[in-house]
Amino acid sequence: MSEIKVWAENTPNPQSKKFLFSQVISESVVEIANSEEAHISPLANKLFGFPWMQAVFIGSNFITITKQDWVDWEILTEPLCGLLSEHIQNGEPVVLSNQGHSDSPEDTEEIKTIKKILDREIRPQVALDGGDITFHAYENGRLELQLKGACSGCPSSMQTLKMGVESRLKQALPELKEVVAV
Repeated sequence: MSEIKVWAENTPNPQSKKFLFSQVISESVVEIANSEEAHISPLANKLFGFPWMQAVFIGSNFITITKQDWVDWEILTEPLCGLLSEHIQNGEPVVLSNQGHSDSPEDTEEIKTIKKILDREIRPQVALDGGDITFHAYENGRLELQLKGACSGCPSSMQTLKMGVESRLKQALPELKEVVAV
């Protein structure tokens, strides 16, 4: 087995950092908002052992870690790269089961279009900044999306939501009135 490389990148959210891996680490995309939810991920459970942890977002080849504001990334980044690399190198699981969502048979054509655009166009772009955006609800022209990872609490997330996501979805669905975060 070749050595797993881990490196860190800044995100638009100063409290979150994206740790990238030289290989796929998870088939699931999972957000873990607190230590009570960490049971689904041995890696997140390990990370929530630190008092400065706030949230973990796991993507296919990255993990976004959100920290408390009383500790600096300069202190955390290098040791975290080592811990993450060691966890993967030792073959320890990242996520215990598939935590992804699937389309519902009750989805309307509008919801199917929204999910398709989110999955194919928007989510890959948002993942570049260490986050995710998922469908929550659509009713009467109002679309509710959930922001995850670095996007949750990011100062520029509302601009991205309105200027990017809402504009793109209105092109496909003229009946769409607004996009809001929940």
